[in-house]
Amino acid sequence: MSTTPAPHRPLLRPEDLWPRMVSTTRNALATGALQPIATDCRTLEHQGIPFQVRLLGRAHLKDDRAKREKPRAAPFNPFENPEPDMVVGDPSPTHVCLLNKFNVVEHHLLIVTRVFEEQESLLTAADFEALALCMSGLDGLAFYNSGEMAGASQRHKHLQLIPPLGPEGLRAPVEKLLSPPPARGPVTTVPPLGFLHAVTGLGVWEDSPEKDGARMLAAYQSLMAALGMGQLPLPPYNLLATRDWMLLVPRACAETHGINVNAMGFAGSLLVKTPEQLQKLQELGPLEILRQVTRPAAPGTP
Repeated sequence: MSTTPAPHRPLLRPEDLWPRMVSTTRNALATGALQPIATDCRTLEHQGIPFQVRLLGRAHLKDDRAKREKPRAAPFNPFENPEPDMVVGDPSPTHVCLLNKFNVVEHHLLIVTRVFEEQESLLTAADFEALALCMSGLDGLAFYNSGEMAGASQRHKHLQLIPPLGPEGLRAPVEKLLSPPPARGPVTTVPPLGFLHAVTGLGVWEDSPEKDGARMLAAYQSLMAALGMGQLPLPPYNLLATRDWMLLVPRACAETHGINVNAMGFAGSLLVKTPEQLQKLQELGPLEILRQVTRPAAPGTP
């Protein structure tokens, strides 16, 4: 399986990414190809992190249940032949950029391999080079859900990139605990998180897909090694990155108390489907929810 190539389409330049996203979004909304998910967003402060909690609208929840209950004759891959209205462009010969069809956050970009690869596959130099080009055009939050237990909804390998979530210019609420950014090279932890993870800095962003992608690949490999995750098959994990830092979180399970957690949760943004789930989240606190879907921090973690 592969995404149909478009040889007539020039490769994206960083400066073209944002205007292309805006125009593609406008057109996709007009045609109905893009179907945003309505939520009620509120802030829940917990241990220094201004978590964003989004409650799913009841109308969408009913529609979502109907979609999930509808049987399919065969597995469907929306990335094999993507809707033309959803295509933003090509960051590299190996990847294509699409809008997230059912987006919760506006201008949510998917960076998809043209040739089918499993979502649990190791990330490669080509993946990071395509991602780096997009991050030069959008200084936001990148993330990767490795496997269904980590929140992936599709098997076809794809990274994701969204504009800064905030508040106050932060690319993600968790950046409150990552200021100043960690130094490039050493792998460290953020003790207040209270679950197994590893983080490192990326150094100075150079706006060179090759150089920035190579630094991201090296950081990814360092984090994997530090957590003992170099052997296949890989355990499920979430990866988050900005131009300044990269964070990797091994997963123990997909959800707790009915609350499904993907990489966005570790960025500081959680989605709940019912008022009951919201109440449970408020009772326990967002960090406790994250701790229940991860592995305990290593003894003696500084």
